[in-house]
Amino acid sequence: QVQLVESGGGWVQPGGSLRLSCAASGFIFRVYGMSWYRQAPGKQRELVAHISSYGGSTDYADSVKGRFTISRDNDKNTVSLEMNNLEPEDTTKYYCHVSVSGRDYWGQGTQVIVSS
Repeated sequence: QVQLVESGGGWVQPGGSLRLSCAASGFIFRVYGMSWYRQAPGKQRELVAHISSYGGSTDYADSVKGRFTISRDNDKNTVSLEMNNLEPEDTTKYYCHVSVSGRDYWGQGTQVIVSS
């Protein structure tokens, strides 16, 4: 079965950096685009970044452009999100996502806290 396991969240001061990772299994990783979402309490889940199946194209939410970078390693079945110059507004839970055969799969999420 499809499994997505995130790691790398934690606490960081404003202006700091974190790197999130998502380990994927149960599907042919290299042929699917992968995404990172985030969801603050009481708000809708927001698309943060997307990377195409072979990494040829990426898309970002306007709020993170120039600060976040999504990448993937098709040999290790992992997708990462490098987050720089973090702001308090980036505080929330981050989720790895893939859509396989029309069905959405999510990881359990990893919490990011940006605070002084």
